[in-house]
Amino acid sequence: MEYIELFFKSIFIDNMVFATFLGMCSYLAVSKKVSTAVGLGAAVVFVMLITVPLNWLLDQYILQPGALKWLGAEYADYDLSFLSFILFIATIATMVQLVEIIVEKFSPSLYNSLGIFLPLIAVNCAILGGSLFMQSREIPTLGLATVYGVGSGIGWFLAILAIAAIREKIRYSNVPPALRGLGITFIITGLMAIGFMSFGGMLTGGDEEGAKEEKTVKVETPEAENVKELANNTKEIN
Repeated sequence: MEYIELFFKSIFIDNMVFATFLGMCSYLAVSKKVSTAVGLGAAVVFVMLITVPLNWLLDQYILQPGALKWLGAEYADYDLSFLSFILFIATIATMVQLVEIIVEKFSPSLYNSLGIFLPLIAVNCAILGGSLFMQSREIPTLGLATVYGVGSGIGWFLAILAIAAIREKIRYSNVPPALRGLGITFIITGLMAIGFMSFGGMLTGGDEEGAKEEKTVKVETPEAENVKELANNTKEIN
């Protein structure tokens, strides 16, 4: 249940584009055609699937304070957390280079249509944000980190796919001249973000029930304790 909850939460509630507005540069630039958006979105999902679990392992066994204790007791006091950005970006850049080689080999047309934005995945703030959110939220296991990476990538994929489909349709619409291009795209993105905010109530039912139970807990006041003592003394006398 925990895996399913985290998966859907990372897609709909904590969507990288509509909740945190990360990865907007490629989201806006490569969303003019659905085919191009699908290719870039699939590349982002693959990169996040690999990099978030790898960065989780780096964080757990190298970067956290005391993470190097597996090397020996003399390394238990080392704190390499200041290297988080460097190692995370190095991992992401390595995976992006692998994706670039694969796309260029098997789909040259997609490689040419993506252009400079394919290597720019290495500095896509949505991908780096996935690793940093994984670290800040202290995801406890490798499996949950993998689920979070896949869910975050799918969320970004759905966002760019949706805006690409809409932008293809509004080419034939009578959009006011002042709003054509990025203007109407920003407005649509804002409306979609408002729509995704409605998913925020999907996974809060248990929390509300817990809050109600906490409110119904009886509070023992001094008057109540005195009444109990008086009742006990009466029983003893009888």
